[in-house]
Amino acid sequence: MIYMAKHSKKSKKPMGLFVFLFLLIIGFGVYYAITHEEELQNAAFDMMGEVQIKSLKVVDQFSKTRPVAVMINNNHQAWPHAGLEDAYITYEIIAEGGITRLMAIFKDKDTSKIGSVRSARPYFLDYALENDAIYVHFGWSEDARLDIKSLGVSNINGLTDDGAFWRDTSLKKAKEHTAFTSMERIDKYAKEKGYWRDTNKDLLLEYSVDEIDLSTREDAIKADKVFMKYSYYTNTSYEYDSENKVYKRFMSGTSHVDAITGEQYTYKNIIITPIKNKSYDSYGRQKLDNIGSGNGYFVTDGYAIPITWSKEGRSSQTVYKNMDGEEIKVNDGNTFIQITPIGQELKIEGNEQ
Repeated sequence: MIYMAKHSKKSKKPMGLFVFLFLLIIGFGVYYAITHEEELQNAAFDMMGEVQIKSLKVVDQFSKTRPVAVMINNNHQAWPHAGLEDAYITYEIIAEGGITRLMAIFKDKDTSKIGSVRSARPYFLDYALENDAIYVHFGWSEDARLDIKSLGVSNINGLTDDGAFWRDTSLKKAKEHTAFTSMERIDKYAKEKGYWRDTNKDLLLEYSVDEIDLSTREDAIKADKVFMKYSYYTNTSYEYDSENKVYKRFMSGTSHVDAITGEQYTYKNIIITPIKNKSYDSYGRQKLDNIGSGNGYFVTDGYAIPITWSKEGRSSQTVYKNMDGEEIKVNDGNTFIQITPIGQELKIEGNEQ
């Protein structure tokens, strides 16, 4: 018993010393972290350097800021446009009278002049909804008005929210071509109207930080020139700039330039989806058979591949897949989604050698 008591007493000393040393090390670690916070952050950034470099440039994929969709007037008399270079996705769809309208999607931008802004059409709502975007427009068709109400679309309308827009009186144009907005004004009105400014919806497209090379695919075709006819009044075309790896955009044979910078708009990715449309009233307003599926093309870096598209419902995101059934990845850059009328001319060509 005496032996056991002495043995127990001696065995506690190493254990106590171990606990003391452990706490001392922990304490020193905490002290070092507090006093050397900047050094530790720099070290962490150095270790994550590759990840930091490969973050997307076109849009912050981690941002939860809700996008904004602005209706853009594309009557020839409304040219040139302003602010489209800041949109990470832009749509073009036929409207009445052979004219198309554009819808530009912005996220985390402070663009000072966007427009000119035009009125809503029902099928554009489907593409605002698939991006969970606040929809900005100046006026509406009756069907668009009813849909905005029934679908609960967060919208800013120049007919009622006139402070979100201004008229550029310096333009020698009809009044309908002079309405402009800015991200500052849109943000102000979105807050005043109580619109939820965060989104839980994923980005519409899956982006690749590494350059995508379509040329290795068996179904790839050269795409140095792309031409799409919308109507007797409107056609859209692109020419590939191999040096900068972007597509220069043209409208009805005219360079598509920005009103402020004077520079021609360029796009990294083009998605083309011919979809059936038809007129339904005396004004020639259109209906679009965009709920369902169909075929199209994905164009980037000088090549195009055939794809499929599918959209299950008005607020569902359109899914684009290659012919292997895999969802496509697009290059890190801005994208133009061309929703063209079925039956109209569509050409994708390589330069003659």
